[in-house]
Formats: sequence, structure tokens, C-alpha cells
Amino acid sequence: MWRSIASNALTLFIVALVALAGVIAWGKREFTAQGPLEQAVCLRVPSGSTMRRVSQNLADMGAVSSAQIFRIGADYTDKSQELKAGSFLVEEGASMAEIIDQITRGGASTCGTEVVYRIGVNRAEVQVRELDPATGSYIETAEFDPLAEGDEALTPPEEYTKVRAEADTRYRVLVAEGTTVWRVVESLKAADFLTGSIEADEMPAEGMLAPDSYEVRSGSDVDDLIARMEEAQKQRIEMVWAERVEGLPFDTPEEMLIMASIIEKETGLPEERRQVASVFENRLKRGMRLQTDPTVIYGVTNGVGVLGRGLRQSELQSDSPYNTYVIEGMPPGPIANPGLEAMRAAVNPDETPYIFFVADGTGGHAFAETLVEHNANVAKWREIEAQQRAND
Repeated sequence: MWRSIASNALTLFIVALVALAGVIAWGKREFTAQGPLEQAVCLRVPSGSTMRRVSQNLADMGAVSSAQIFRIGADYTDKSQELKAGSFLVEEGASMAEIIDQITRGGASTCGTEVVYRIGVNRAEVQVRELDPATGSYIETAEFDPLAEGDEALTPPEEYTKVRAEADTRYRVLVAEGTTVWRVVESLKAADFLTGSIEADEMPAEGMLAPDSYEVRSGSDVDDLIARMEEAQKQRIEMVWAERVEGLPFDTPEEMLIMASIIEKETGLPEERRQVASVFENRLKRGMRLQTDPTVIYGVTNGVGVLGRGLRQSELQSDSPYNTYVIEGMPPGPIANPGLEAMRAAVNPDETPYIFFVADGTGGHAFAETLVEHNANVAKWREIEAQQRAND
């Protein structure tokens, strides 16, 4: 009898082992198989969260088929204690293994709320926006001018105050092409998510802040951000200078930066940059003065603020080193922070016969080879200006 009992017990044990092996195999397949999510979702993991809470949230969102298998998988892969706080975009059909890797790997949040601080040529703007997981596009929820003064000064909207208090809010600083160093620094002083200060004797040289998008963390030091911008611009200058064509009318990367800044201020159209570059470089090669208003304006403002009016005759006739209607060659330094494409235009201009250009009323310019052609283009532009004034 004992032999029969032992035999039956052994049989049951083997069956149990087979069943357990089957369950484990099924669990592994579930863990690595494509998930049930039919549309991307944003998973928020607050600081102090546990894998149990996250697994249940995922199950409630329909992102995983079993919260328990998710937790077991996290234990099995030794990631249960590596959970990172943040907001994570869980893609359609993501497996449990992929989700665990995503929420334990760390790094910047990939969805949720983002504060974008835009620094433009004439103004700054703060935007609060949310990523819509379904479309992959951002929805703006608040906007304000952090530099507004007087009657226009606004208390930051409630939505901004709310997201500032959330630990998983992301922050991004966008610097536009053609800004001056003063504009960038003054704007950053108003960024309440940055710490530190920039002293007057620490101001970067004009032209040496790379226009770009910079992701930062709340509490980041503004000096560190400025250093990133300077390093990025140095790398761009070195890279672009190595790409230069032969026969340029300047000999140093510093002069290239000056030319690029002039190009940046003269046109906002990407397709015109190399044409504009050709005009200025043709003039230099012929010993002609550059005669460009943006350099004169910089000489008047010193890169601080906006002129806000037309140039006066006295300014066009002044002996300022930035008055390219009077001086020979280029001004002594850049007049703005040029972007990468303006630099590339400076070292590789179009081959054209043009030595003149003027606005054409469409946002672009009319180019000319002779003064007669240029004067005709100027007359057309004056007519357009008169029509615009009449319609105002």
C-alpha cells in the first residue's frame, strides 16, 4: 500500500511540476508578448510610488493584461526597486518587459507636462503644454510673457503655478536665431525654474550662444545653461569653419561669425540665406561697403533692447564702428547669435552676380546685379510700403 501511495504522490508531484512549468512558460510569454494597449497613454509615476501601485495603474489603463505578472516579471528581472519617478509615454502594444525597462531606466520624462520658455529676438514667452498620447502633438494650456511690465505685467496663470509644483514637469528653453546675448541673458533672469545669476562681467561674447532647444531640470543653474550654449556654439563654429569653400573674403572663424550674424539679421527665409551671403561677400570682394541696416542698429542699441523706430540720417552718417555705410569691410564683432544654417551660408554662399537686395513685400527680397535694377526694386518696395500705410 505504501508503495502505491508513494507512486501516486510521485505522479502528482510530477504533474504539479509540469503544470508549474506550464504556468511559468505562459507567464514568460505574457511578460514579453505584445501588450493589449490599442492607443498610447501617458503613465505618471509620482515620487515614492511602488511597483504594486504602478502595476495596478497600468492594468486599469489597459496597458497590461495582469498586474500580478507585471510585478513578478519586475522581481524576476531584479528591477522592482529601480522604479523612477516621471511621466512615460507607453506606446501602443508595448510589452510588460518593455514598460518595465522604460520606467526603471530613468532619464527625462517622455510625456506629460512641459514648460517651454521661448526666447525670441524681441520678446520672451512661457508656454505650458501637454502631450496628447493619441496624436503625439502638444496641446497648449497656458501662455504668458514673463518680461511684461506696467499694465501688461501678469501674474503667472494658475495652470503654470500648478505644474511648477509637480515633480515630473519637464522644462525646455528655446533660443531663436538672431537673438542678442543681452536678450538671452535678460530673459533667463526671469526664468523662475532656474537658479543662480549672471553678473555683468560674466556676460558671454556677442554671437557665442547657440540658438537651439535646451532641456533643463527645475533648479538648474543658469550659469551651467549658458556654458552649454557657449560650448555648443564653439563646436558649431569649429565644424562649419572646416566646411568652408575656397575664395572667401575673410580669413578667420571670428570673421565668419560676424558675417553669419549679419546674414541672420537680414533674412528669416532659409532659402535666401546663401543668396544674401553671396551679396555681402561679392561686395567685400569688390571693395564695396556692406551698407546693411542691422549693423547700424546694433551700433545704436549695443545689442540692448529694440530700437523701435527707423534709423536717423545722423545714425547712418555716424562714425560708429558698426556703421557699414561708412566703414570699410565688416564691423568689429557679431551683431547677434547666428544659427547653424546662417554659418553654413557664410562659408558656402551661392555663386551669384548680385550686389544689391531690398525687401519685396512678401517677406523675402528682390536681388539685383546693377544699381539701375536695384533702384527699380526699391521703387516697387516704396509703393508697397505706401499701400500698407494706407490700409492701416
